[in-house]
Amino acid sequence: MNRFDRITALLIQLQAKRVVKGSELAERFGVSLRTIYRDLRTLEEAGVPLCGEAGFGYSLAEGYRLPPVMFTREEATALLTAEKLATQLTDAHTAQLSKAAMDKLRAVLRRPDRDYVEALSSRIRILSPRRHQPAAPEPPAANTHQVLLDAIAQQRVVRLDYRAGYQGTPTQRDVEPIGVYFGQYWHVVAYCRLRQEFRDFRLDRIVGLRLLDEAFETRPDTLQSYWQAQAQRRQTVAVVVHFAPAALPHVHENKHYFGWAHEEPQPDGWVEMTLLPGCLERMSRWLLIFAGQVRIVAPAELRQRVSELAREAQHFFCAEAEVC
Repeated sequence: MNRFDRITALLIQLQAKRVVKGSELAERFGVSLRTIYRDLRTLEEAGVPLCGEAGFGYSLAEGYRLPPVMFTREEATALLTAEKLATQLTDAHTAQLSKAAMDKLRAVLRRPDRDYVEALSSRIRILSPRRHQPAAPEPPAANTHQVLLDAIAQQRVVRLDYRAGYQGTPTQRDVEPIGVYFGQYWHVVAYCRLRQEFRDFRLDRIVGLRLLDEAFETRPDTLQSYWQAQAQRRQTVAVVVHFAPAALPHVHENKHYFGWAHEEPQPDGWVEMTLLPGCLERMSRWLLIFAGQVRIVAPAELRQRVSELAREAQHFFCAEAEVC
């Protein structure tokens, strides 16, 4: 990156953040701290009002605004792709916001770049993941993503009407959200006041939500610390199973959601897998779909639970059909 491009990028960084440290800028642009200070002085000499000093950080003077930033063709294409992703993988409200933002971007593009983006628009398609389901269609949950993101940014409590995986009736609970992530489904990780611990909630199971006026105190927990804690919990129970070759395509699609750790081919063509699931109940229901294609080696309690579920299923379906 030449010096002109770097100084232009410095302006963008100063406008994007309230305070930027010189060390952060040096690391971002791969130059020395001394070079960053020299670039900042160049901006001041050009009339850009900077506030701050070495060691504390720099910012633009309050009220100063830069002219609209021009996007490159590649940047515009990347944002077009993001708009397509938002349309398929978020709720309707977030998709509308993404489209509105993209319309504003198109308005400031040069004509050749605007034509380029338009030519690509109808040729980029995002297919929903096979198992993905959109957020619940009820009006209270129509803007699920935005409500949760507002709650995270403002540290406000959210009241959820949530339907767990194996329950038909939703339960109401107040939660303190700390982050969202996408992994086949959208999830929000939040401290659940009903259960008195952090829980992972799937957004497509939220049938209603409301942002409360109550703020919650900052917690040291992050998504990363939550996942680390979950990994430690999983390590307490190791599951060893053998899968038949016919089951492997589906298993490989989902094994990481059950704490996959290791696998080894067996002489008979089956594959032995070691998994560290956080919940044996959830694991048992997943294994049930592989009837005749899975052997549970350990633990014994998992093998027993799968047998119980199989008997319950047999009793239910045989009773319905009045056979067996």
